[in-house]
Amino acid sequence: MSEPSEQTVLVTGATGFVGSKLVPELVDRGFRVRAMTRHPDTYDGPGEPVAGDVSDPGTLAEPLDGVDVAVYLVHSLDDDDFERKDAEAARTFGLAAAASGTRQIVYLGGLGKDGDHLSAHLRSRREVERLLAESGVPVTVLRAAIVVGAGGISWEMTRQLVKNLPAMVVPKWAATRTQPIALADVVRYLAGVVGNDEALGRTFEIGGPEVLSYVEMLQQAAEVMNGRRVPIVTVPVLTPKLSSYWISFVTDVDTTTGRNLIDSMGTEVIVTDHAIRDVVPGEPLTYTEAVRRAVAVDSKA
Repeated sequence: MSEPSEQTVLVTGATGFVGSKLVPELVDRGFRVRAMTRHPDTYDGPGEPVAGDVSDPGTLAEPLDGVDVAVYLVHSLDDDDFERKDAEAARTFGLAAAASGTRQIVYLGGLGKDGDHLSAHLRSRREVERLLAESGVPVTVLRAAIVVGAGGISWEMTRQLVKNLPAMVVPKWAATRTQPIALADVVRYLAGVVGNDEALGRTFEIGGPEVLSYVEMLQQAAEVMNGRRVPIVTVPVLTPKLSSYWISFVTDVDTTTGRNLIDSMGTEVIVTDHAIRDVVPGEPLTYTEAVRRAVAVDSKA
């Protein structure tokens, strides 16, 4: 594709956890950025605010007009019917992008082997990948596990558990291994594949340098936040539904969102393909450093 200064990039979910950090990064790299939101009048970030709603086909033609790359950062985890809603939105957006002549869609999906018994959350992420690609626009997919950064739901669960509980009894899924990644690295990888011909039509796995269990993540976060580890006991009970009630009782994370996330935590999600390093070089941050950065941002809020 052409140079960044000649490319227009539309970021959906521009006010969200990842989108709000990606927009300024793309602007800094010289792209012309449109920040799509349902409420452009209240948008105060960089880029050009544009009105659009992925669930409303009639609102997409204008923000997509003349767009070279569309970054799709939309999901509905706070809704019990999120699988249907996300599928309809992806199908709608893909068709609108194709009609506008968009040359690339970039999508942040979920890590996990296709052959595994995937949770509803991860199955939905795969379906969104497929539906976006059905439009005929080349899709670049970045699959990530837990993204660690201030404002993220997974980080809020971790932060509030560590802050509010002197000791924890956790379900057996807390021993599942995963590969968390810092928000800064997710943004770096997303920006690195935007308008990159090497990334067209490809799926990449992204993660930090360490494979950790959820228990280890809680322990390391406690060390950063409190200077000591927190006692944790694993028990063989607590279904995802019961776990979500426990999470909502101890934290302010929405019960539906918590349940949909927890349902995925019994599946091991580890990077097995490091091809992204060839396309977007650079060493990812450690989990401890990602936690330090998230804590630093929280302390300023």
